[in-house]
Amino acid sequence: MGNVLLEALNVRVVGSGEKILVLAHGFGTDQSAWQRIFPLFTPYYRIILFDLVCAGSVNPDYFDFRRYTTLDAYVDDLLNILDALGVNRCAYVGHSFSAMVGILASIRRPELFSKLILIGASPRFLNDKDYHGGFDQGEIEKVFSAMEANYEAWVNGFAPLAVGADVPTVVREFSRTLFNMRPDISLFVCRTVFNSDLRGILGLVRVPCCIVQTAKDVSVPASVAEYLRNHLGGRTTIEILRTEGHLPHLSAPALLAPVLRRALSR
Repeated sequence: MGNVLLEALNVRVVGSGEKILVLAHGFGTDQSAWQRIFPLFTPYYRIILFDLVCAGSVNPDYFDFRRYTTLDAYVDDLLNILDALGVNRCAYVGHSFSAMVGILASIRRPELFSKLILIGASPRFLNDKDYHGGFDQGEIEKVFSAMEANYEAWVNGFAPLAVGADVPTVVREFSRTLFNMRPDISLFVCRTVFNSDLRGILGLVRVPCCIVQTAKDVSVPASVAEYLRNHLGGRTTIEILRTEGHLPHLSAPALLAPVLRRALSR
């Protein structure tokens, strides 16, 4: 089971340090999203890189629509990867949807994680009474309709918004990995993410957390970072990057890297 999963999800271990660092990408990208970040940490860590089962770099036959209806199946994948590699302690960096996978994994196996670094994390993307997630149900339904009607047009509109900062090369890169996803899988995962609500379990987290947020993110309002800090059960800090966009590891690696170093050393 373990070896099949490691191969299926393109798991790589790079670096020569003693400590272990897991880098988990978010929706619409694959492990290449970390290419500007991970070389800076290879002298100090053994870094685990992998692709989510929904990524375009993974054979779509591995995507089981019945299994991946909630984030728990992605948590299973993460924990199975770590078990297959014999990892008993690691620091975890998760972007967006993988930030929430890390939170769930740490609740299930708190002894496995020394720290969670959560980039662009949100426990719920939809607005609710007394909670501003950033999106109304009607807005989300329009997104789903646009994805179904013309996936290419949706990607071309969404990628620049998500990147936020004026970095054309990154828009092209994010567009490439979005286009690599099979449209039906992309839509299915989007629905799963937007239907998720992890607010009720945040208090169960005991692992220290660092929330990394850009100054302006079209997907995650600044108030969500404060919400996480106030509701996570472990010791939690916030780092605000002076840039825009939902993908700072792609668009602003020079700003993000020292923040990661600082968070990992605490």
